[in-house]
Amino acid sequence: MAFESSRRHFFFGTLLAGAVPSGGFGSSASLRSMGYRSPNEKLNIAAIGSGGKGSSDIDGCASENIVALCDVDEKQAARKFKEYEKAPKYKDFRKMLDKEGKSIDAVIVSTPDHMHGTAAMWCMERGKGVYVQKPLTRTIWEARQLMEAANKYKVATQMGNQGYSNEGTRQVAEMIWSGAIGNVTEVHAWTNRPLWPQGLTAAPAPSDVPSTLDWDLWLGIAENRPFTMGGEGYPNQYGGFYQPFNWRGFYDFGCGALGDMACHILGAPNLALQLGSPTSVECIKKEGTSDIQFPRQSVTRFDFPARGNMPALKLFWYDGLKENPKIEGVAPGEILGDLPMRGFGRGAGGRRGQGQAQGAPPPRPAQAPTGFVGRVFDYAGFEAVRNDPEARTPPPNGSLFIGDKGMITTGTYGEQTRLLPVDRMKDYKFPDPFLTRSPGHYRDWIRACKGGDPACSNFNNAVPFVEWMLLGVIALRVEGKLEWDPVKMRITNHPAANKYIKPSFRKGWSFV
Repeated sequence: MAFESSRRHFFFGTLLAGAVPSGGFGSSASLRSMGYRSPNEKLNIAAIGSGGKGSSDIDGCASENIVALCDVDEKQAARKFKEYEKAPKYKDFRKMLDKEGKSIDAVIVSTPDHMHGTAAMWCMERGKGVYVQKPLTRTIWEARQLMEAANKYKVATQMGNQGYSNEGTRQVAEMIWSGAIGNVTEVHAWTNRPLWPQGLTAAPAPSDVPSTLDWDLWLGIAENRPFTMGGEGYPNQYGGFYQPFNWRGFYDFGCGALGDMACHILGAPNLALQLGSPTSVECIKKEGTSDIQFPRQSVTRFDFPARGNMPALKLFWYDGLKENPKIEGVAPGEILGDLPMRGFGRGAGGRRGQGQAQGAPPPRPAQAPTGFVGRVFDYAGFEAVRNDPEARTPPPNGSLFIGDKGMITTGTYGEQTRLLPVDRMKDYKFPDPFLTRSPGHYRDWIRACKGGDPACSNFNNAVPFVEWMLLGVIALRVEGKLEWDPVKMRITNHPAANKYIKPSFRKGWSFV
C-alpha cells in the first residue's frame, strides 16, 4: 500500500538531511549569534586517532583546517603527522583538549571502539562538534549518554556510517514507502567479516611494548593487562595480537563484525523500516566461541514490533560468510548484495594486475558511479557484466528486504539498490525523491558544524540505531533470547546480561 503524502511526513525530521537554512548561509551578526558560519569560513578540526581509519577521516575533512593531531602510536600516525607537520601532536587527547581547546571547533574521533564514548564526551562538554567512527560506542549506556550530551551542549554530531549518506539508502526507503514490495516482514543482512582473528581462547605471553606506543593510553578505560605482540602467526596482516587493528575481535575493545559492518549494512533497513527498539534479540547460531573474543561465525535474530502502518519484522544478521546466504524465495542465479564489477587495476575493482588491451574500449562498471552518493543501479551497466567471466565477484556483503509483493536487495553501503528478480529493473523508474539528499558524508557533518541542517547520521538518529545493534553484540556473549525494555534500558529476562550495558572505568579515567 502506498503512503499518502500526509502520511509520508511521518518520516520528516532530522532524517531529512540536505537543505541549507531557508535564508542561506551568511556572515551577519544575527546569523552568527544563531551559530551559523559562512561555508567559506573553515573549521578548525582536531583528530583523536590519526592512523588507520583516522587517516582517511582526516582526508575526508581536509577542506577545513586540521589544527591538532592525537594518536597513542607514533608509528601508526607517522604519515599524517608528517603531512601536517605544523599541527601540534599529542598522545593523550585530554592534554590536547586542555592546551589546544580554544583553537578547536570540532573533533574527529577514530580510536578503537572502547574509547569512542569517553573521547567524544570530553569534546562535547567543551562545546566541540564531533564526528565519531562507527559503531559510535561499545556499550548502550555510552551511546545514550552521548545523545543526551549532544542535545545538552548543542553541538553538531555525526557517526561514521557512510551508507546513511548514500543515494541507494534513500532509494530503498522511498521504494518501500511507495509500496514497491508491499509490507516488509523479513530482512536478511550479511557480511564476510570478521577478517581478523576471533574465537581465540587465551592471550599469548607478554612482550615488550614498542617504543612508539603508549600502551597505558591505548588501554584507556579498559582493565589493565600486559601488552603482547602475539605468538605464532603474529604479526598478521592486521598487526599484533591487539593492535593496531585486531582489537575488533575482543569483547573489551571492539564489537566484532556487528560493530564493523552492521552500521553500514543495516543502515538501509533501519532508515527504510523505521526500526526503533526490538522486542527481543537472540544469537541462534555461533561457531568458535571464547571467553575473551567474539565467535568466528554467527547468526543473530532481531524481532521488531509493528511500527505505524508497518507490520512486525524479523531481521537476521549473518557474519563470517564466504559467500552470499541461501535465502528461501530467491531464484538461483540472482545476485544478492554487491554486484560484480569489471575493470582493470585494484582501483577499478578488477582483478589484481589485470590489464587492458590496446585499443579496447574502457571497462564499464555494473553501476553508474555518482560521486559521493555511492553507486546507483544501472540496468544497462548490469547487463554489460552479467555474464562476463572477467568480472570480479565482490566479497559477500549486503541486505535483502522481503515483502508480500516482492524483494529488494542492496549493497554494503546501501548502494546498488534494485528489485528482485533483477529483470524487473529493466523498465523500472525509481520514485521521485522524497528524502533530501546528503551533500557527501563528511560535508554533511562540516555543514552542520557551521550551523546548517543536522547531519543525516547525527546522534539523535544514530543512537537508537546503534542501541539495537549493540543488543546483538550482547546476545553474542550470552545464551538464549534477550527481551528488551528500552524505557528502563534493561534486559528483562536475563539479569546477568545487564552487566554488558555499561562499561567499567579503570581508575584514573572518567567519562566526563
